[in-house]
Amino acid sequence: MSIQDTIREQVTENPVMLYMKGSPDFPQCGFSGKAVQILQAVGADFNSVDVLRDNEIREGIKQFSNWPTIPQLYINGEFVGGSDIMMELYQNGELQKLVDAVKS
Repeated sequence: MSIQDTIREQVTENPVMLYMKGSPDFPQCGFSGKAVQILQAVGADFNSVDVLRDNEIREGIKQFSNWPTIPQLYINGEFVGGSDIMMELYQNGELQKLVDAVKS
């Protein structure tokens, strides 16, 4: 299975998936920490992958999304964006709607 297949499987099987540096309990960069805080603020039940543990995933996710930075959020298999986009969506209420749609 290629790394792209692995990533596709991860984002498909996990309704809210965050690719980040570190873990939700111990983020390894400020942007990943902010992403976790935002998801917690909207009550998201999410899974995460620490890209620092697997360089293939770290590079593969950038190709998969055509987005150069980490963290990256996927909801229902769709790329949402990084921490800045997450913050914008959180502030305008859109992220809450996306997460609530997953819950129902």
